[in-house]
Amino acid sequence: MIDKNKNDKFSKQKKNSSITSETVLEMGKIPPQAIDLEEAVLGAIMLEKDALITILDILKPESFYKAEHQKIYDVIRDLSKENQAVDILTVKEELRKRGELDSVGGAYYITQLTNRVASAAHVEFHARIVAQKYIQRELIRISSEIQTLSFDDSVDVLELLDFAENAIFEIAEGNIKKEVTKINVLIDKAIKEIEAAGKKEDGLSGVPSGFTGIDRITSGWQRSDLVVIAARPSMGKTAFVLSMARNMAVNHKRPIALFSLEMSSLQLVNRLIVSETELAADKVRNGRLEDFEWQQLETKVKSLIAAPIYIDDTPAISLFELRAKCRRLKAQHDIQLIIIDYLQLMTAGSDMRGNREQEVSIISRSLKAIAKELEVPVIALSQLNRSVEMRSGDKRPQLSDLRESGAIEQDADIVLFIHRPERYGLLEFEDGSETKGMAEIIIAKHRNGAIGDVRLRFRNEYARFEDYAHDFSGDNTFGQEPAVTYKSKMNQEEIPSDLIQPNKGFDNEAAPF
Repeated sequence: MIDKNKNDKFSKQKKNSSITSETVLEMGKIPPQAIDLEEAVLGAIMLEKDALITILDILKPESFYKAEHQKIYDVIRDLSKENQAVDILTVKEELRKRGELDSVGGAYYITQLTNRVASAAHVEFHARIVAQKYIQRELIRISSEIQTLSFDDSVDVLELLDFAENAIFEIAEGNIKKEVTKINVLIDKAIKEIEAAGKKEDGLSGVPSGFTGIDRITSGWQRSDLVVIAARPSMGKTAFVLSMARNMAVNHKRPIALFSLEMSSLQLVNRLIVSETELAADKVRNGRLEDFEWQQLETKVKSLIAAPIYIDDTPAISLFELRAKCRRLKAQHDIQLIIIDYLQLMTAGSDMRGNREQEVSIISRSLKAIAKELEVPVIALSQLNRSVEMRSGDKRPQLSDLRESGAIEQDADIVLFIHRPERYGLLEFEDGSETKGMAEIIIAKHRNGAIGDVRLRFRNEYARFEDYAHDFSGDNTFGQEPAVTYKSKMNQEEIPSDLIQPNKGFDNEAAPF
């Protein structure tokens, strides 16, 4: 652990050691720049409105080396945000209103910028060069700060590494830290989200799991939530998240990222193919398919081919690499959900090796941070301790069974357990119904809602989970089974002992299972 005094001292030293462009000039070196291309870019976006759309996500005001150009581009961006026209006249007028027209070179200079280019044909190419020069200047600044701090023996090396890592990330991804937001803005945003959820057919505010009972309790996986799905080996953790991934990407067209640390990407895809086509797994493995089975495969696999699923099978991926890849996937493909299979196979870095509990704590905390930063739900699979199997009775998992760290329970917004009594030779649930081919999804923690149990059908031959509905009226429609729910677990450490058990509040005739 790093003590507060050292942390404060480090922050002050970091601030004092800041290297600016002026400092670099004093060293006798001219910082990387492309003034002529900066002029060309500004001229192009005042000539053609579509040019601005092309470069808005490439350049920030500070990307420009010349201070005058930073002011001009800032005005252009503000005009665009307010949906006003961007041209020579509007830019001049806005600069005049701000009292900055003379400081940027006057009306004549603004006009001269548009004479730099005949069209906006190459504006993106020019903008990328300007952005590259900015990155070079930032790298010089950061490396100078790192060098200065590295010579200071009073600086904690772990803090320095963290600073260096974050600084490089911010440069690479163009990350801008969020400012404090006034509550009225957040309330307006929340109301709009509530209205949007109300207009949806399913009424879900989050990413649908595709399982009706689970979605009724969670209203879908919510943005910025860390969801931990835990079970003992061979309970079907990977099968469960693959079934969800398929539901989200195929049925709901939600782009998702899946990081598989245990299985290769090809193994995962083969599982998805078996599940989707309902062909025997051994036949798919050895390729001994009949003609009609080949036709079945080619027809049914089309939905998977079109699905926005992005798989990364880097083994023992580090937090550093995971964060970078997630940021890139969010920027390039607007992923709506991240799945990690599984948490205990990740590494927090070489400094934490040897202290596994602390390492897992850092991993779970960092996954929550990624969820908040990217505003997407992060689903992490986790192993359970062997104590589950030593337990007498129905062997239902408990929060205390989470392996290697209590921080997982603390950091997670939702904790789900996959429980298949059939695996332990238990033939019946408490209500007398058969356990064969059934799985119980136990929502043991739900920070912002109810907890409860949901039963799903598990098709072992296809490694697939499905909605399960009891046949009440001869209509065996999937998804009609109500979930058993308890009151919210928010602000309570333990589940009260006096809560009713699943199904105990129903008559035999009316039991939902």
